[in-house]
Amino acid sequence: MRAALVGVDFGKDDFAAGLEELSLLSQSAGADPISVVTCKRSRPDAALFIGSGKATEIADIVADEKLDLVIFNHALSPAQQRNLERHLKIRVVDRTSLILDIFAQRAKSHEGKVQVELAQLQHLATRLIRGWTHLERQKGGIGLRGPGETQLETDRRLLGERVKMLKSRLEKLQQQRETQRRSRDRSKTFSVSLVGYTNAGKSTLFNSLTKAGTYAANQLFATLDTTSRRLYLGDAGSVVISDTVGFIRELPHQLVAAFRATLEETIHADLLLHVVDANSPVRADQVEQVNHVLKEIGADHIPQLMVCNKIDLAALEPAVVLNECGKIDRIFLSARTGAGLDLLRQSIADFAIQKASETAGVKIAPDEADARFNIL
Repeated sequence: MRAALVGVDFGKDDFAAGLEELSLLSQSAGADPISVVTCKRSRPDAALFIGSGKATEIADIVADEKLDLVIFNHALSPAQQRNLERHLKIRVVDRTSLILDIFAQRAKSHEGKVQVELAQLQHLATRLIRGWTHLERQKGGIGLRGPGETQLETDRRLLGERVKMLKSRLEKLQQQRETQRRSRDRSKTFSVSLVGYTNAGKSTLFNSLTKAGTYAANQLFATLDTTSRRLYLGDAGSVVISDTVGFIRELPHQLVAAFRATLEETIHADLLLHVVDANSPVRADQVEQVNHVLKEIGADHIPQLMVCNKIDLAALEPAVVLNECGKIDRIFLSARTGAGLDLLRQSIADFAIQKASETAGVKIAPDEADARFNIL
């Protein structure tokens, strides 16, 4: 599917990175970005988001290139999307719809599919507008006499019933997860969750640590379903490590809400491994975006260990960096080549032993903990 990408520069520093990300998102969704159209504005146009002149320019590009789709790197209001489709005479997709579509393609488990459908329906609810051709009163007649609803009202009612049913299913799945977590808590199993920006290498790292064989690919949102495995760490015993969905800037609120049950694996973890693409030029911004989502779901209080991945691409060496208090702050490694994985295992073990000691009421002095970490 041939597409034109549209980005509006409102004066933010991350405009170029955002446009590059939109290209990756569109390719992940199965589109082929043919043209990129950019413009600068102080604020969005109320009717067309980009203004009538730029809309006409895009319409000419669509006709000349014989495009099938126009993708905006922004969230469009229902009215703006409708007006653009009328002006361009082609389907228009905004950033939120694009991400939802990728999630719909990637969801494999029952829970993942339910979460994605719920997010899609909640987004669709804002798009039910009085512009459809079949909104006349439903005709009566023998066997056809309805309650006098318009088609719009019927669609809203059916959509509302479906959303209610999906929420009920998710609540049951959430209860199942809660039962599993309580079982882990009773056994005092140390739990670790991998978090990070999408395509930072979380699933590759998860597979390298656990030999789980989870799907990993160089694409955005390769993983949607949370997978948990046990990892044996010598003196620290076994820990449970979970791979979770990646985050992205301007992650749609519908997705954050729908995936709350999945993300709660993160909320209840003892340690977060914040995986960062060390080769990305916008890694600082990506770290900030991930921390923003963690705060939104109530996981910002959990201890973090930053894992700087892809050092093979960034020409860096495996290393452990300590903070000003002498505690492990970040680890440089390559999940793909395995360089530095031993440092990560030792670090997780150190955290697990410290947690077990605190639970047992025995405090370990920082210098004793450091002595166990043989590279210091």
